[in-house]
Amino acid sequence: MKKIFWALLLFVFLGIKVCAANVIPDAVSLNYTNTYGLYQVGHAIVVYNEPDDKSPIKQKIVWNKDGVLPKNITLPDLFVVYLEKKDLALMAVTDETDDWVEVIYNNSTGERGWIKKDDPFKFSTWMNFYNMYGRKYGLVILNGAPEKVKSMFGSPEDDAKAISTINNPELINLNIIRGNWMLVTVVDADKTPKTGYVRWRSDDGVKYLFPDVR
Repeated sequence: MKKIFWALLLFVFLGIKVCAANVIPDAVSLNYTNTYGLYQVGHAIVVYNEPDDKSPIKQKIVWNKDGVLPKNITLPDLFVVYLEKKDLALMAVTDETDDWVEVIYNNSTGERGWIKKDDPFKFSTWMNFYNMYGRKYGLVILNGAPEKVKSMFGSPEDDAKAISTINNPELINLNIIRGNWMLVTVVDADKTPKTGYVRWRSDDGVKYLFPDVR
């Protein structure tokens, strides 16, 4: 019966045409500060009040590249990262059990609830996400990041000496993550590579750099 319900809902939904685009963070945000990582979801999402399938359902969501049902939630509201060509959709995770993840299902309002894992390997901590996608695609500095993020240091310490500056980066490669610091290799417009540590997030989890996912 559930399959029939979702099939009918998707059939209706496919007739809705809404202009949509990839969702990639481009500015510093407080939305994902106190989060553990990301979870990859399918096109039908059932959000529960508690990590128990007998718990009341808070929200049923169906989405595709054209938009989301219910209509008051948009793709950017729902996802931290969405890539249409890869059908990759990642939601912010605020808590986790063996079988469930608590997610933010509306980034505009901060509403959250529990969804049952259909695959434990679809959950990724922030460290794993950055190591996977940051190493593969490189990093970008988010709009609104403090100017100090462009300073490169010889060691991952606040009182370390600055050894260089990121000016007009064409490429920022991730080498190592050490807590709130990253060892990166940067190629500026002058094409000369330089390597040093940069502060990629604040002490309270505000992210200044993000993988250039594509």
